[in-house]
Amino acid sequence: MNNIIEFNNVTYNYSSEDADYIVLKDFNLNIKKGSFTVILGHNGSGKSTLAKLMNGLYKPQSGSVLVNGINTLDEELDLKVKSTVGMVFQNPDNQIVASVVEEDVAFGPENLGLPQEEIRQRVDSALKTVNMYEHKNDMPHKLSGGQKQRIAIAGVIAMLPECIVLDEPTAMLDPKGRQDVIDTIYKLNKEHGITIVLITHFMEQAKYADRVLVLNNGEITADGTPIEVFSKPEFLKNSGLDIPQTTELIFELAKKGLNFKNGIISVDDTANAIAAALRK
Repeated sequence: MNNIIEFNNVTYNYSSEDADYIVLKDFNLNIKKGSFTVILGHNGSGKSTLAKLMNGLYKPQSGSVLVNGINTLDEELDLKVKSTVGMVFQNPDNQIVASVVEEDVAFGPENLGLPQEEIRQRVDSALKTVNMYEHKNDMPHKLSGGQKQRIAIAGVIAMLPECIVLDEPTAMLDPKGRQDVIDTIYKLNKEHGITIVLITHFMEQAKYADRVLVLNNGEITADGTPIEVFSKPEFLKNSGLDIPQTTELIFELAKKGLNFKNGIISVDDTANAIAAALRK
């Protein structure tokens, strides 16, 4: 499997009147095509900076970020980079630009100068993919937070990206809205082969990933499957993360002598594991 995103010795820092703050230094990372990667980390760990570097919104001060082999510093190919790696942010209201849903989803393709017939096909397909086609004539401001976020995702899908980077896309949503968005993201990856990079502070969302990264002060401190990463609850706590209650419960019960497999995250898996342990 080829890499769609490559970080090669990337350094990025913020400058102020008082000092420079280094966010990433000599940072290296590869994201495989078709993968689903979740990035975890406390506030200020560098997650959002990493996301913006992935599609060229930010440019590295040194080193290189490659998208399908294209250096994001190449201004002539900036549109190609951004159409390959789409971005979805925390607040969907910041990405909605039109007063009607289908017009909002059409905004990106129209700016590419595509024929109207192709735009129509892309908009309809994108809305169906996120299960929002029946709302195509609605006004976005009348939709729920979860529905708005799915519209924002549809707007990105209509650009036909190979990869979507989502920076805390469910942070402002209620539990149902969060699950609707996560189900949509999972579908995009498994059914449509779109590479997903999900940055989140909801630990339980990591169970959907192929790979989980923990970022701490601009460095990757853990890299593995969800089971591998969540089998180390003390490490996660020391990294400033709130581990899922299910993982915490299993960890505490294991201290009492019950035997469990490592890295349990979901409620269903936790219930089944406890029932099996009690039967023994």
